Amino acid sequence: MFRSHAWKRFAALSVLALSFATLAGAQSANVSVFASGFNNPRGLKFGPDGYLYVAEGGAGGTLSTVGKCPQAAGLPDGPGPYTGGFTARISRVDARGNVSTVAEDLPSSQTSPAFGNLTSGVADVAFFRGQLYALLAGAGCSHGLLGTSNGVLRIKSNGTWKEIANLSHFQMTHLVANPNPGDFEPDGTWYSMVSARGLLYAVEPNHGELDSISTDGDIHRVVDISASQGHIVPTALAYHDGNFFVGNLDTFPIVPGASKILKISPSGHISTFATGLNTILGLVFDDEDNLYVLENTVGAPGPMPGFAKVLRISEDGKVTEIAAGLNLPTGITLGPDGNLYVSNYGFGYPPNGSGQILKITLHDCPED
Repeated sequence: MFRSHAWKRFAALSVLALSFATLAGAQSANVSVFASGFNNPRGLKFGPDGYLYVAEGGAGGTLSTVGKCPQAAGLPDGPGPYTGGFTARISRVDARGNVSTVAEDLPSSQTSPAFGNLTSGVADVAFFRGQLYALLAGAGCSHGLLGTSNGVLRIKSNGTWKEIANLSHFQMTHLVANPNPGDFEPDGTWYSMVSARGLLYAVEPNHGELDSISTDGDIHRVVDISASQGHIVPTALAYHDGNFFVGNLDTFPIVPGASKILKISPSGHISTFATGLNTILGLVFDDEDNLYVLENTVGAPGPMPGFAKVLRISEDGKVTEIAAGLNLPTGITLGPDGNLYVSNYGFGYPPNGSGQILKITLHDCPED
């Protein structure tokens, strides 16, 4: 998954949860479970067939590459060494919430047990000219999987795939200005991907960059976010009205209101679009220029079940709370029915099918 300098062991979260559980708000009435049975669900998009496609982090594995290649930074601040396996997948959900597998046996890795066994695999999916593409975050030698790399995959209709771009190699040969040595990931921890302007675009939180990827495999850095922003852990990516919008998780412990949304032009110019937000892990626009923001934890010092919110930022800048009480969500998208869909129980839970996709009905929400 994403990493940030002050992220501590997720195992300690259970202690915090006991203290904060009574403070978490109840789940909003406009939220319902659309589908279940996922392992660490992450990014999600509706396809041209009307089905919802869900990236899953998987269950990690036991394979190790210690002594074979540079590893991710270890404790006290880093998550290494990783172990990995081939347990990630992409799932498809029909209109009734029935789940089927599109592609499986994809790379998945987990942090050290002392760091909480946080799992990464398929980070996001996107469609380009009707073709499904996947963004890998759990692959690479530094993630315990020799002979693999983080990158973009083209997923065929029969479930097989082909790597079209090696993002691990790109990051290793195109260093950013301000990497964080105490929490460095050689293969990166890619998070969000969108299709826009005839290309795919992906954001990477650990190094801090926004890159374009052609379907022929050409990779180009749009902007080194770390150069001007430092280690802010950019995670969420959306494209709207000719510009990219990037939200950041920020580091831990959580400082209330420390996250923001950057507006980035195709040439890489950065400006600030919104401030005063918290732990952003998802962004999506609707057809009326409203931006929906997924906040993973609001009102607790670290990631906490029951503390997530979805906000709406209208075109005039007004902020409205749309839903609250979600449990460690990791991705958001807008459905063809005009409602929001969110990956819930997206990390920190055993890979036993506890992950959910929530439906947030917008006609029950406050109007601007």
